[in-house]
Amino acid sequence: MTTSTPPGISRATLSNPADLIASLPYLLGFRPDDSLVLLGHRVPGTTIGLMLRADLPPRELQAQQADALIPRFADHEHNGVTAVLVGGSADENGPPHREFAAELERGLARHNLRLFHALWTAEIEPGAPWSCYRDPDCRGVLPDPQETVIAAATTEAGFVVFRSREELAAVLEPRSPEAIARRADLLASCPEPLCSPGMSHSDVLDAAVGELRDAFLRQRRGAGPPDDDQAVRLAHALTFNPVRDACLALAVPPHTSLTREAEEVWLTLVRELPPPHRAEAALHLGYTALMRGEGALAGMALANAVEADPAHVVAQLLQAAWNIGTDPAKLTGLADLSTAVDLGLSPPPEPGSGGEAGPGQRSGPPRGMR
Repeated sequence: MTTSTPPGISRATLSNPADLIASLPYLLGFRPDDSLVLLGHRVPGTTIGLMLRADLPPRELQAQQADALIPRFADHEHNGVTAVLVGGSADENGPPHREFAAELERGLARHNLRLFHALWTAEIEPGAPWSCYRDPDCRGVLPDPQETVIAAATTEAGFVVFRSREELAAVLEPRSPEAIARRADLLASCPEPLCSPGMSHSDVLDAAVGELRDAFLRQRRGAGPPDDDQAVRLAHALTFNPVRDACLALAVPPHTSLTREAEEVWLTLVRELPPPHRAEAALHLGYTALMRGEGALAGMALANAVEADPAHVVAQLLQAAWNIGTDPAKLTGLADLSTAVDLGLSPPPEPGSGGEAGPGQRSGPPRGMR
């Protein structure tokens, strides 16, 4: 899995290897099991860059996996890697997977990259054993992951940590397969439910904007998932390019209340729309998660988008960028406002404020204009 360091994480000091290992669930978004995690060190080596997670391979595929993963760090931004291997049991000779750790070090050397640390733990749980591959005296037990400085930083930033990768993947599953089937039939019989006789293109676009705005307002009220009619209208609304541009623009700047709200709306629609229409919602979820630094969720959402619509060019491009570990800052150009419509959304009210922002009410510059 590929992810990017969430803002503020690189400024948190990790005092020892145990803290680094215990922080992995908060860096990745889930607790890795039977995994290799590679953490790139940005030049001069004091901050975390690209992070990759992969399943531990069988012995015959260890060299192949090293050859596949290590070149992703061979750029001007990184000068080395810390490797953490999770799973297995130590013996009298030290931690398991020693041949794999040696293969990783050889592969890094071929690319003129330094192996800063090679670490192992049985699992990422309080009290789990950990050790270093190079120094037999470098070992101990893990602290409670929830008490690390990274946990505090990610919690403050609003990130959610899942118990496993499977638990994270489950949040993208359809809420009701029966509802998905009904909506697929409705869209097949009426692929443009927002269109009525006599409506101009501008009228239809206005109707699409209204559907998106209503979806956000239902989210704020906690009204639950859309019904069949609302779902098929939203599926149609997301197909308009100006609407897509406005939705992408909601992801920038990240870490705002409106961005977090948008992520919840897109997640709801991923679970409520049939393919290929689901691809648009999954694209927006993936892009928003990527801008917020939630790399694991971003990767799963973009894979979901491509699976729903293999011909979706934007989803393909974003998935390719995610897969090679592109810095999210380099992808902000997708949030182009030049052809976007105005969704008329203000940030949601703060908890306890007693108000609900409506269309046209804003506390700052409008998003999705032009």
